[in-house]
Amino acid sequence: MARKATAKTSKKSARARTAVARRPSGGGRNGGSSRAQEGMGEAFIKLLQSPLVAEIVAVAATAALAALAEHGFTSSSDATRGKRAGKAVKEAGKAAAAAVGRRLANEIEEIRKAAKDSAKA
Repeated sequence: MARKATAKTSKKSARARTAVARRPSGGGRNGGSSRAQEGMGEAFIKLLQSPLVAEIVAVAATAALAALAEHGFTSSSDATRGKRAGKAVKEAGKAAAAAVGRRLANEIEEIRKAAKDSAKA
């Protein structure tokens, strides 16, 4: 049988529901304000629109296309074509990642040199 709710138990459950319904307005991982999230979104969009990101994407795409072209696609049996295509795509991904790594390393080195030069001056 169901137990009859007393005044004492109903007060406790009301407090529990209220405590669960409330969320902190600031701080924490997901408890921040929507204004802060908008700021992060705008910063991310600015990052994506930066010339460096555009150049890195171009470098990766060029390296991937070069790897695919190097691998070549000649007509052969269907069984080996699928394996070769998979291998070519894998190699293209590796080439793109390596090109992005080299480009970022060059960019970081230039920043370090500029920082060192400005510290001397």
